[in-house]
Amino acid sequence: MNTTLRKSILGIAGLTAAAGLAAGPLNHTVAEPTPGTPIAVVQADKPDTSKLLPHGTPSNQSTIELNDEQIANTKAIIAATKKAGMDERAAVVSIATALQESKLENLGHLGDRNDHDSQGLFQQRPSSGWGTVEQITDPEYSTLAFLKGLKQVDGWQDMPLTQAAQTVQVSAYPDHYAQWEQQAADLVAEHWNS
Repeated sequence: MNTTLRKSILGIAGLTAAAGLAAGPLNHTVAEPTPGTPIAVVQADKPDTSKLLPHGTPSNQSTIELNDEQIANTKAIIAATKKAGMDERAAVVSIATALQESKLENLGHLGDRNDHDSQGLFQQRPSSGWGTVEQITDPEYSTLAFLKGLKQVDGWQDMPLTQAAQTVQVSAYPDHYAQWEQQAADLVAEHWNS
């Protein structure tokens, strides 16, 4: 394409864009809300609560105060969830699971208090094939391993969180994951886009 023709096309495109702006938001009127009518505030930077808690919030929720390490582990779980190409709900399931298993602390071997050889955020076991100690104590690796298991659960997206988590984790206390669902959803809402 010759230079004159290209400049003409770009000039027309620029005029069209400018005209569109002038005809769009600059001349657009907004209806004033009726007094007493609540105004819905949508924060585009926050995930939709209905996606985070599709079954509502279970009763008997627990919550803990998080330190810098636990927040860093939360962010690592969210980053790994995005890397796996999974959505905010997968992050909620992952964080709730890690809250139950380790309180979001990257646990090493706990000696006599250890559940067999369970370690890391998800208390995964090298002897059960989750990976080496070095791998399962790496927040990204352990999250990706958990999510790989979650992807293999047919219909996990439609299950209550505790059922989806239990199918992957095979815990002796399968109902305990549900108590962390609200805090996990709050953490995902806060950190998904940070």
